[in-house]
Amino acid sequence: MKFLRGILLAAAAFAGVSGTPTRATEIIRIAVQRTGTLAWELAVIRSHGLDRRANLTIKVIELASPEAGKIALRGGSADVIVSDWLWVSRERGLGAKLTFYPYSSALGAVMVPNLSPIRTLEDIRGRKLGIAGGPLDKSWLLLRASMKQDGIDLRSESTIIYGAPPLLAAKMFSGEMDATVNFWNFCAALEAKGYRRLAGIEDLLPKLGAKGRTAMIGYVFDEEWGRANRDAIARFIAMTRGAKEILATSDEEWEKIAPLTGASDIATLHAYRDRYREGIPRRPIADEEADARILYRVLAAIGGRDIVGPAQELDPGTFYRPARGD
Repeated sequence: MKFLRGILLAAAAFAGVSGTPTRATEIIRIAVQRTGTLAWELAVIRSHGLDRRANLTIKVIELASPEAGKIALRGGSADVIVSDWLWVSRERGLGAKLTFYPYSSALGAVMVPNLSPIRTLEDIRGRKLGIAGGPLDKSWLLLRASMKQDGIDLRSESTIIYGAPPLLAAKMFSGEMDATVNFWNFCAALEAKGYRRLAGIEDLLPKLGAKGRTAMIGYVFDEEWGRANRDAIARFIAMTRGAKEILATSDEEWEKIAPLTGASDIATLHAYRDRYREGIPRRPIADEEADARILYRVLAAIGGRDIVGPAQELDPGTFYRPARGD
């Protein structure tokens, strides 16, 4: 079966990305979670030789969590991580001149059992609602902000339970939750099991003032390092775009990387594939930054200093501008 035959291919591809530098003349150290979507792209990059064509060696530093990646970047043991512009802007306000380039606009969703009587977002008022990522999770804050416009305070009018994404998914399967707001990949897995997507968080962004799907997650690196390696970054961006286009157009490629996704079956793999493709950023940087400024104000208003720090506006240098185009 193709789904199973992909195991050795994907594992070898990912291991190859982490290998010793050979032909490439420049090295970029990337901190990555082995099961994260960046690991999927790196496997594609290696298997198609996109790193060699870009004359880059990608050295992978495997870490256990996003927080470990932030520490690695700030500590100088990694050049690039994947994080959000909220953190980048906050760090800039504290003196760390980091910068951000869009990676994905995939966000979480409100999920309910398929036979649930819940049909609209208003129906989740008074229900037991599981929130992944804690009280400062971006998807949760954006949902709260959207509902607040309709006069509904979910935090006080519903029973809120915070938990780790896998735990909340398991509680949904066992019927302990009426609804959940989870990370996009866990929502995709629930969809594959027959659960219903009540609303994607990205669907709420226009109501909050954004003009389109906004990339909350991006490549993050030090601004000074970026200035010193501008050409290498341009090649890195082109290389990662190439990997995204392969994943956007080739279903066979998804069979090859299936083991890295953790998908337990074909339906889940296809759900990952479809949601990943929807999240590929395709807008100009100027448009992304404009919407980020709007959403930053929304998040600052609903989450306060705990999420944005003292700054009420997105720091002007948060978004990286490539030398040639967007």
